[in-house]
Amino acid sequence: MGGGPHIKPPLRIAILECDTGLPKALVKYKRYGAISSALLEAGAKAAGLEDGRLEVSMWDVVNEAGRFPRLEDVDGVFLTGSKFDSFADTPWTNKLVDFVKSILSQDRVKLVGVCFGHQIIGRAMGAKVGRNEDQGWEVSITDVDLTEQGKKVFEGKDVLGHPEFTEEILVEILEVRHEQGVFGDEMYGDAMARVGRKHDGVMVGKRFIEFLLDR
Repeated sequence: MGGGPHIKPPLRIAILECDTGLPKALVKYKRYGAISSALLEAGAKAAGLEDGRLEVSMWDVVNEAGRFPRLEDVDGVFLTGSKFDSFADTPWTNKLVDFVKSILSQDRVKLVGVCFGHQIIGRAMGAKVGRNEDQGWEVSITDVDLTEQGKKVFEGKDVLGHPEFTEEILVEILEVRHEQGVFGDEMYGDAMARVGRKHDGVMVGKRFIEFLLDR
């Protein structure tokens, strides 16, 4: 038989949009899932993935509750962050937990979650998920102490809990939360002083892609 070039199949990732986004970010990105898609694309490039091998679909699980991708059509599922509570007893979060349980019951499609997303995964696995009343908020780019395993994932010590956020997105979120009274003046000022720090967002995106490729 002929020996034509071998075409590697695409890496098919379904992004479950667990939020609706803020106005300024939506002007640029059009929909919330596109923010995470940009991170995955940057991560794929850093991981050496060939152009065209990343195939992303987006699913609005907030406004279209119960509508999810078929597992046979994807290789990985990415759950975004959210302003909503992962432990809330609401129809859309309950349906999301049930869907994640169906993913956990098989071993081909992999799961990645950010903030709210990984809390939903924890909830689906039976972990207790709730608000951290003792420690409070962790906002903006934060200096962390890394374990030996952490040093294998991160290049530096400045970490952003939402690696997909750019500086402009982070600023918009901080401004909105401050205006709403969620963040007081002191917390807001301290967080704004750190938004410009370099962080390992793209490196985290690369680790996500490597995990989904089973590298």
